[in-house]
Amino acid sequence: MTIHLGLGPLISLIAGILILIMPRLLNFIVAIYLIVIGLIGLFGMGSAHF
Repeated sequence: MTIHLGLGPLISLIAGILILIMPRLLNFIVAIYLIVIGLIGLFGMGSAHF
């Protein structure tokens, strides 16, 4: 039996748990997410699936 975890869902799960524990982290998590997505878009790494 093999378990395959993608990076995106795993990061989402961790971020969701952290937001439940400390709601003030929401601003930082959203900001980091937007910056990472923006950098990926700018540098043409759109073919990388997370």
